[in-house]
Amino acid sequence: MKAMLLAAGLGTRLKPWTDKHPKALAVVNGKSLLQRNIEYLASYGIRDIVINVHHFSGQIIEAIEKNNGWGANISISDESDEVLETGGGLRKAQPLLEKEANFLLMNADILTNLDLHAFIQHHTQQNNLATLAVSDRISSRYFLFDENEKLCGWKNINTGEAKITRITKTATAKAFSGMHLISSRIFPLMQRTGKFSMVDVYLDLSKQINIGCYDHTGAAFLDVGKPESIEQAAKLFR
Repeated sequence: MKAMLLAAGLGTRLKPWTDKHPKALAVVNGKSLLQRNIEYLASYGIRDIVINVHHFSGQIIEAIEKNNGWGANISISDESDEVLETGGGLRKAQPLLEKEANFLLMNADILTNLDLHAFIQHHTQQNNLATLAVSDRISSRYFLFDENEKLCGWKNINTGEAKITRITKTATAKAFSGMHLISSRIFPLMQRTGKFSMVDVYLDLSKQINIGCYDHTGAAFLDVGKPESIEQAAKLFR
């Protein structure tokens, strides 16, 4: 299986580091987030990795070349002209991923010890178009899943905005962890172009197609998006 690490973002929450560096090269206990996630994927046998780049893209490419990809086979999806968000970034990288039956899409600025083997097994057994890693934790935005663990909506706690795509008697709110297992069958179904989010793609498709979830509550997980989270990560990930 191939994986794609999303490393193109501006990382505005991680200032002042991102004033001069890409967020994927933020360092936790002597290793960058990028290195940690490449090594995490390799520990599950995933060594063919696509990385999209935009903000200080040259620094990321230089780090990969200097370290021989930390043992992985790295392909670059160059978004130097315009950052395309998760959906647009995946669409641009389609030629590098479309021959895979399934692939993993993952934010480069998260750290976790989620069991990828269990995640992949669940996705395969459920035969979902996509399976989203989620957990029970406090967040401002949640995906909503029905009694069969299929995506049925989204809501923003702060603004009250909600999008319901399937009617269900019971909707369970889960926080998304920035990790997706996706079937390549999704590519011809993605109608949006340019800059767009995978959240909107999933909500569009969930009206008729099963988008599932994998609950990894209890696993170590951290969104390393703010300076204070670097300190927290250093305590959790050695």
